[in-house]
Amino acid sequence: MNKKKWDLFALSSIPLAMTLGNSMFIPVLPIIEKEIGISSFQSSLIITVYSIIAILLIPLAGYLSDRIGRKKVIIPSLIISAIGGIVSTLAAWMVEDPYILILVGRFLQGAGAAGAFPVVIPTVGDMFEDEKEMSNSLGIIETSNTFGKVLSPIFGAVLAASIWYLPFASVPVLSVISLLLIAKFVKVPNKNEEGKKKSFRNFIEEIKETFHHNGRWLMAVFIIGCLNMFILFSFLFHLSSLLEDKYDITGILKGVVLAIPLLFLCTASYFCGKKIGGNKIVMRTVILISNLGGAVALAFINNNMGLFLMILLLTITGIGIGLSLPCLDTLITAGISKEERGTITSLYSSMRFLGVAAGPFVTALLLENNIKYIYLIFASFSMFAALLAFWAIKPEREKKVVAQQ
Repeated sequence: MNKKKWDLFALSSIPLAMTLGNSMFIPVLPIIEKEIGISSFQSSLIITVYSIIAILLIPLAGYLSDRIGRKKVIIPSLIISAIGGIVSTLAAWMVEDPYILILVGRFLQGAGAAGAFPVVIPTVGDMFEDEKEMSNSLGIIETSNTFGKVLSPIFGAVLAASIWYLPFASVPVLSVISLLLIAKFVKVPNKNEEGKKKSFRNFIEEIKETFHHNGRWLMAVFIIGCLNMFILFSFLFHLSSLLEDKYDITGILKGVVLAIPLLFLCTASYFCGKKIGGNKIVMRTVILISNLGGAVALAFINNNMGLFLMILLLTITGIGIGLSLPCLDTLITAGISKEERGTITSLYSSMRFLGVAAGPFVTALLLENNIKYIYLIFASFSMFAALLAFWAIKPEREKKVVAQQ
């Protein structure tokens, strides 16, 4: 693994850049609304447009990465992301009514993100044969992703405090830095020439065969990943609103408070990836216990609770999600053949993006309808994820099937 530390460093820059390039806009949206005179619904589309196009294009990016190679998808995608950031920046800086052009730029940025971060996971899978090294490396990738979430509320607030459209301008800078690192350091093994020659029809048949034999645990991993991201972005959205409306905490201080659960999530991802090794039975146990622990913590949260106790319980939930994600990444990467890895992991990434996009939207609907037991709903989702891991993920059974074949 030490021989590939620069490859891993370069790949880690992608989730960091892509996460910063999206999540930092959440605390900045109220400023954008005032500067260009748009409604809250219109400002929410700045996030939604990015997520929707990414969800739609991620499977295509995964398929292309299996057919033509990982770097050949990642590098053009980072270029598209940079162009999207430039379009939004120029619109905000030079156009009198920039809203539509900002959305066009965000559309391009989402399209670029679809071919960048989701392809990182199968790329790491290609680089390492040993499952322990793969698990450790995927933990680092997940840590980079969550570290971007830790920085994003503070990063966005600091940039917007100077010039309101600076967050848009940071996107091409971050994308180009990642592009240069990938071009210089990443050397992906090229062992899939036979797979590249297969027809699309044969490829689809192989995907069907994969789901026929592994469908139960694959769908479980997809759903758990989606639920983890849904819960994370739901409570961040609610906490963000609560800090302003109830506690009058805004600006950089608000970003710091939002970063607390994310910091512990990031730390949990790092140590889990480093310590979990290649034992799939242990991974299943960690997924089960971490989601169960998150469910218990969420169930105790109520509207009359003080801010300190709420942050503590949300931090426990964040730690659970941080432990769960590297295990899910490794299960799905190590359990799929190289020829189909990009496509299958891209479907998993699409489900995670779906959770990100749905979390704030569903939470807003629940809050509008004055539903008091919102955290009990989140707790039930976390409990469902734990039960799904218990019922559907059976590594010991998977080993027996392989042995019989």
